[in-house]
Amino acid sequence: MPEQDMQPASGRRHLAKTVALGGAWLAMRPGLSAADRTQASLDTILNARHFGAKGDGKSDDTKPLENAIDVAASRGTAVFLPPGVYRCAELQMRPHVSLIGVPAWDYEHGFGSVIRLADEHAGCLLNITGAFGATIDGLALDGGKLGKGVHGVWLNKPDYGKQEDTFRIERSQIANFTGDGVRLTRAWCFSIRHCMIAYNGGDGISLRGWDGFLLDNWLSGNTGAGFAARQENASCTFTANRIEWNREGILIAGGDGYNITGNFFDRAGTCGLAVLNGRQMTISGNFVKRSGKNAQPYTYDSSQIRLEGCRGITCCANNLEVGRDDNGEGVWSPSYGIVYKGLRNCVISNNVLDDGALAELLLDLGGHGDGAIVKDNPGCLAKRTG
Repeated sequence: MPEQDMQPASGRRHLAKTVALGGAWLAMRPGLSAADRTQASLDTILNARHFGAKGDGKSDDTKPLENAIDVAASRGTAVFLPPGVYRCAELQMRPHVSLIGVPAWDYEHGFGSVIRLADEHAGCLLNITGAFGATIDGLALDGGKLGKGVHGVWLNKPDYGKQEDTFRIERSQIANFTGDGVRLTRAWCFSIRHCMIAYNGGDGISLRGWDGFLLDNWLSGNTGAGFAARQENASCTFTANRIEWNREGILIAGGDGYNITGNFFDRAGTCGLAVLNGRQMTISGNFVKRSGKNAQPYTYDSSQIRLEGCRGITCCANNLEVGRDDNGEGVWSPSYGIVYKGLRNCVISNNVLDDGALAELLLDLGGHGDGAIVKDNPGCLAKRTG
């Protein structure tokens, strides 16, 4: 057995803790020379408070955080924000910098390490344009409903360039922005995991780009879609997310190479999942519930899943159910289960629609090419009143 495996559990935890602190414990040890202490300090994670950031919810912490990010960029290290509320104008992230905090936010509010927008004229709070390899981890980003069209995190490139973006957004809450929670314009290679992106005036996530991993997120209560890709888009893995109470659930226009698996869609204002002119996608193992809350009955927006003009789509083993608001309030919806039109080499099968729609389980609008297979989708209409 290797020596490290023989350490007691408490010893391994202590070692992990000291590594996570970036060697700060070393700098405080007695008997070290001044040079050794300086080197140990250079190797540590930078503390935003040491650059003058107050985190008191009143001071303007823009300049201290900018300085900390710039120094971190010169060393290829991280900036740590101790718990507090840091009021800031737009911050420009730098390549290979990690901006990290203590994630303590809950469903409604930001707690822990909070960065709160202080400039209603800003384009965004965190600008990650050109910040290749950057990480945002453990933060609550709060837009405070300031301004118009202000995004939480924004990547805004004029072209795709020659280098993958490879940024990561982890364990963060991005909420209350008047624009999109995360707006990605010509993004190339990224991941968003374990986040809550909610209550924004635009989409939760707006994507123009490709090669993304979106895993285990809450996309909740956004005025636009939970996730939307309206321009060129492709190659995204979308797994184990909860997409709830948005105006639209997921909207994908064009695009190809999606794997949409094991997600929970709940109470979208219009269609739960709409794919228009998409190609080569797998949609499987999702639960789509009570979509079309705000849609006019008997319109295509009053549906659980909508597939139009698609090729190479597999839509199998999903579960669809009607419903109304919590506590038995609100209207029952949607009218239709799966609406499909103009399919070619697509399969819609083995979906379960028990109480899956109010008017029609499968609405075939015709216009299909070769290889459109729709079969074995058991279910019944829901009989609901009141």
